[in-house]
Amino acid sequence: MKKISDTPQEKTTDVPSVERHARNFLRVRDAHRREIVEDYVEMIAELERTQSDVRTGHLAERFGVSHATVTNRIQRLVGEGLIEDRPYQPLVLTATGRSIAETSRHRHILVRDFLIALGVDPECAEADAEGIEHHVSKQTLAAFARFMG
Repeated sequence: MKKISDTPQEKTTDVPSVERHARNFLRVRDAHRREIVEDYVEMIAELERTQSDVRTGHLAERFGVSHATVTNRIQRLVGEGLIEDRPYQPLVLTATGRSIAETSRHRHILVRDFLIALGVDPECAEADAEGIEHHVSKQTLAAFARFMG
């Protein structure tokens, strides 16, 4: 990395190299693509634990989106092999979908608990963890876990 100073002769910056910058943006774009998938399978798993069945209407209500939006997303998740295709039946995760949900939930809890340990209000930590959980690297998660003991 280059370093910027105040004098024109010594201008450097903390901006990463072109290659590293591109890798970082690629990682963020990939995380954005996974984010909705992870949110949906995690919510389905959570609702399965707390109620008798999971329907598209439950997800629409939880995510604050239309039934059509949920239906479109569910069809994609079926196509990706994460939800069983069972017309007019409750939503059920496949083994792969359940594994993704469990991994996502674990990351969420670790990030939330780490933020709380830093002194962040629990309600704020819960909201912030919802975004961070999808973007944090395995290395950073491991550091969070070490910090938490």
